[in-house]
Amino acid sequence: MTQAASAVDVDAPPRRSQGHPWLTLLAVSLGVIMVMLDGTVVAIANPVIQVELNATLADLQWVTSGYLLALAVFLITAGKLGDLFGHKRVFLIGVAGFALTSLAIGLSSSIAMLIALRVLQGLFGALLQPAALALLRSAFPGEKLNAAMGAWGAILGLSSAAGPIVGGVLVENVSWQSVFFINVPVGAAAVAFGLWALRESKAQTLSKIDWFGVVLLSGAMFALVWAIIKAPDWGWGDAGTLGFLAAALVIGAVFVFWQSKAREPLLPLSLFANASVSIGTILMILMPFAMFGVMFFLTFFFQGVHGLTPLDSGLRMLPMSAGMIVASPIAGMLIGKLGPKITIAGGMVVAAVAMFLMSRLSVDAAFVDTAIPFVLLAFGLSPVFVGATEIIVGNAPVELSGVAGGVQNSAMQVGGALGTAILGAVVSAKVGDVLPGYLGPAAQAVKPEELEGLKALASVGQAPPGLPEQVAKTITDAAHLSFMDGLHLGFVVSTVVALVAAALALFVKAGRKTEGAPVHMG
Repeated sequence: MTQAASAVDVDAPPRRSQGHPWLTLLAVSLGVIMVMLDGTVVAIANPVIQVELNATLADLQWVTSGYLLALAVFLITAGKLGDLFGHKRVFLIGVAGFALTSLAIGLSSSIAMLIALRVLQGLFGALLQPAALALLRSAFPGEKLNAAMGAWGAILGLSSAAGPIVGGVLVENVSWQSVFFINVPVGAAAVAFGLWALRESKAQTLSKIDWFGVVLLSGAMFALVWAIIKAPDWGWGDAGTLGFLAAALVIGAVFVFWQSKAREPLLPLSLFANASVSIGTILMILMPFAMFGVMFFLTFFFQGVHGLTPLDSGLRMLPMSAGMIVASPIAGMLIGKLGPKITIAGGMVVAAVAMFLMSRLSVDAAFVDTAIPFVLLAFGLSPVFVGATEIIVGNAPVELSGVAGGVQNSAMQVGGALGTAILGAVVSAKVGDVLPGYLGPAAQAVKPEELEGLKALASVGQAPPGLPEQVAKTITDAAHLSFMDGLHLGFVVSTVVALVAAALALFVKAGRKTEGAPVHMG
């Protein structure tokens, strides 16, 4: 395309089928802002939810993991629904459903009801995310797509950064329910504006949905995450734990076999014939594994051990979210100059350093003690966020570029769910091992069932309220010290995971430019 032709294309009014590019960006951003805010405000609300709904650590893990799991499993299917029925329609259904389930979550009277609704919320979140990206790709000409993606990333970064502050203000001054109620007016505005501003887009080639593949993938992931979450209570050698792990393995094998035989598979196995696609997918699992683990447990450290308010907890976590805004464009520039291999490997080494520093936190850690590793973590993880599309989508066959985009998003959600579950299991097991030692002679006077209750509370950095003064300090100190031991071990595991990711990144290669990729999302 000549320079003159390019100028004409850019300046010309948008075609009716495209819609106005920047109004499209604003419309889809309103919807996705809900999802980004939800991911960070819920972490701030977890300690309060734990108290008011009498939730266990496993329950709270499912508040996060159930949502992420539903999101992960349904993303590829949701992209294909957009292909079949139109991305605008699917996007607006996703936004409306997300807002309505948020309202229902705020009205929940039990932790079981909250978890079930969070799973449903994850399904609606999966509908709107790939549709939003497809609408952007359709609305923007190739010459301006990079600028649109930059603005898109900044909006998501600002939403993520605002989450801890918004969540802290709402939880502290209103209620934990308000962090979900806030999605209702945002969702209503997104639907109203989207109806006016968005133009429908569909894939050029319609396809069918591999529903049997959806069922198999859902079953395998559920069995895996359920086994990991229940293992601390059941024991890793328990028949129930081993049974669910075996079920995950068997169903996963059947899923792989079915994908090799299905006429239109949910996840074409040929996609992973390229080593960079396979390694990039693993990187997208390992990166949020660490990030979501940090967000999940440090809220309990700040509120349970330090006794901070939800707002103060949000402020303590702000350096990581805000750091992503600064780090993302720098990561993009470095990937452009050095390529994804060195940039991502170096970033994961920086992330490993951040995790190691967090594994040395003390009970009375000051703001700077957490701020420094938070900032390092932002600069370490940003190259993976920024470079994932080039590694996964750029190295996929052109006809599978949409499917690769769905895989990229799904891998990130699976990593978050597994990170929360696995690190939760590690922390809980460590707390259970060391708590009796910290209690000392007092442990002999505690009944077995009471000791189990102490272990459950200590796993979230808390001690029982209303204790007699003469024993309160002993039990509280023991609970906090055992939680710190568990936290330290969790961050050591995250450090190792980050180093493994750094080593894997050395084997990836740059892919083709993806501005002209098809709209097809799965």
